Amino acid sequence: MSGQGRRGKSGVLFDLGPIDGGQFAGVVLNRPLDQVLTYRIPAQLVGKISPGQRVRVPLGRGNQSTVAYCVSLEDGPPEGFDPARIKDILEPIDAAPLIDGPILELTRWIARYYLCSWGQALDAVVPAGVKKAAGTALRTFLIVPEEVRNASLLPDLPPKQAEVLRTLLRATEPLTLNDVCRLAHCGPGPVASLRQSGLIHTVKQRMPRAAPGESLFADEFTVGGSRPKLTPEQVEALQGMAPALDAEGPAFQPFLLHGVTGSGKTEVYLSAIERVVARGREAIVLVPEISLTPQTIRRFRRRFDRVAVLHSHLSDSERHRHWQAIAAGEIEVVVGARSAVFAPARRLGLIVIDEEHEGTFKQETVPRYHARDVAVKRAQQLGIPVILGSATPSLETWRNAAAGRYTRISLESRVGGRPMPHVELIDLRHEKPVPGQPSLGLSGPLVRAMEKALADGGQVMLLLNRRGFHTFIICPSCGATLKCTACDVALTFHKARNQAVCHTCDAEFRPPDACAACGNSRLHYGGIGTERLEREVKSAFPDRIIRRMDSDTMRAPGSHEKVLAAFKAGQVEILLGTQMIAKGLDFPDVTLVGVINADTALHLPDFRASERTFQLVAQVAGRTGRGNRPGRVLVQTFCPEDPAIRHAAHHDYLSFVNEELPRREACALPPFGRVARLIVRGPEPEAARNYLNLVADALRKEASPEVRLMGPAEAPIAKIRDLHRFHLQIRASSPAPLHDAIRAVLPQFPVPGELELAIDIDPISVL
Repeated sequence: MSGQGRRGKSGVLFDLGPIDGGQFAGVVLNRPLDQVLTYRIPAQLVGKISPGQRVRVPLGRGNQSTVAYCVSLEDGPPEGFDPARIKDILEPIDAAPLIDGPILELTRWIARYYLCSWGQALDAVVPAGVKKAAGTALRTFLIVPEEVRNASLLPDLPPKQAEVLRTLLRATEPLTLNDVCRLAHCGPGPVASLRQSGLIHTVKQRMPRAAPGESLFADEFTVGGSRPKLTPEQVEALQGMAPALDAEGPAFQPFLLHGVTGSGKTEVYLSAIERVVARGREAIVLVPEISLTPQTIRRFRRRFDRVAVLHSHLSDSERHRHWQAIAAGEIEVVVGARSAVFAPARRLGLIVIDEEHEGTFKQETVPRYHARDVAVKRAQQLGIPVILGSATPSLETWRNAAAGRYTRISLESRVGGRPMPHVELIDLRHEKPVPGQPSLGLSGPLVRAMEKALADGGQVMLLLNRRGFHTFIICPSCGATLKCTACDVALTFHKARNQAVCHTCDAEFRPPDACAACGNSRLHYGGIGTERLEREVKSAFPDRIIRRMDSDTMRAPGSHEKVLAAFKAGQVEILLGTQMIAKGLDFPDVTLVGVINADTALHLPDFRASERTFQLVAQVAGRTGRGNRPGRVLVQTFCPEDPAIRHAAHHDYLSFVNEELPRREACALPPFGRVARLIVRGPEPEAARNYLNLVADALRKEASPEVRLMGPAEAPIAKIRDLHRFHLQIRASSPAPLHDAIRAVLPQFPVPGELELAIDIDPISVL
């Protein structure tokens, strides 16, 4: 085995050779090892190994059997390598490549841009269910060799053997021993005789466990039916996209579809995809939340025959079946969350990213990619259009459109000429608790508005982006807050199971009887979460049907679908929950939306806090007034003068952008600069701090003058899972200086065994 991969002068991996033929293979490992390793393909495996296929290779002095991804084939060993020292591949793992050439190139770009190994990027592309062939069984089939099948004259055989051979020659699908014995009306003896004579042999294949003919697609969706008439703005939007959608050759073009809530962005997506599908192409649609997926799937399956789904609530076997159907070209539209950007569509013609501003499109583990940016890159590589849709675009996307890199298309009016809902701000500084209520979850104006909406036959949605019953437990005597023993995070009290829960590591503790710091036995439980809000709403509206949607109540498979279907059917009158109810959902009977506390994320030490607050309030406000009745929004806040809340209340994205962008520009923050974040974690804070200080000193010496360093410093969340955290921000006007600085410095400082280092390019959170 060669322990070295061939590299360019910049240190970036490049292609090792043609992708067909060859006696040697370049492979990469799912490890932080930025090398392509060379192995010999043994004679019996020549022609059976291709790029994109997983193989087993002997690794290291102990020749440990290790899974690797083949990325290239070549006829000879790399220049300067002794062929005698190159080890043999042990065996292929997959019968066929799991990854095609374009995805192979895409993962190489991910590895370079997000500074991980190519093997780590490749391993993230393929779902676990596909890797382990979930939902299949290894079965042994009988086949007739080609030389026997093509022979002009078959040998004289005993009747039973002859019948077995005729049965196999007539078969249109693989047959097992039991199949052959049943069809040929014989026992296993004639089959064994034919095997001994070489007229038939066996082969092992993985086959689906599902019954033959089982449909991949749900029966309850009917394709066809009346289509809504497009508004003039929707028609104009499609006309603007038409040249790229209908192009015969490469037509890469990113579109920002900026439309107010309720303006019909989804109908534009559907119509655009219809044009692509009519030309025999496929489309990928990315949605940010699993809670959006059922409603989105329903709309797409009413318009298209073959829609596949890829998201984390599927079982491994379901994911595998959908993945195989996509790879086989049986699918027109793929709908899914972040990882669906890697769906193996072979004739991809369009990618859509709905609610492109959402942070859930960012992967928080290696490789730390952003699905929106990966989608744009994949579209660029394939020469196809990509649509980024949002009522509240990320400032990065807005800036790209302003600079002409993206084409902005606006939908400024709601479908049917419906007005935007009226938004009222309730200043909680001047509100007092409702008599008989234990807290100020529901203010007086909000309770009265709910009473009126329900009396008029409308439905109500309440947003509170905090789980649990109480959000903190504090000692009123000494001021100590009850924190997780493993994390620097206040515990949240969950009354239903009488546990204090860490929402960072999920550890649970029995609430203490007294303060551990001073012994005071009168602890104060403060703050309000969705669990307590639910109790308060039930107390105020005991005769109404209420449901709660948060990650505590939506754990069971299908729970999102059930609650949303009941709400859609009018069987639920009040729906309350976290941000999963805030975006993308369309319920025409919702006439009131209440935001319980608009300030939950406003004061976090994160430069995107204001942007996220604006987006959340604006998005949830858009859930009402989507039917024939006008909508109303009440926003409870302690900061009604804050620009994010003030502009969201007026549905005024442009004013928010014009106020927020100069602040970002003054600090050279995105979208005016690029940021990389290094996070070091370790059991001993001094070791983590010292290592990051060494790296920072070297970066200051090596980096170009335009690179700025912020820190090192203790991270805002100083400890998670018993690991102390320190971080360093590296800023520059473009990605290249950041990449160059990190590539130049980090190899000089191997990470000590007790520490962990994370590299986050374009972080969406700096907590």
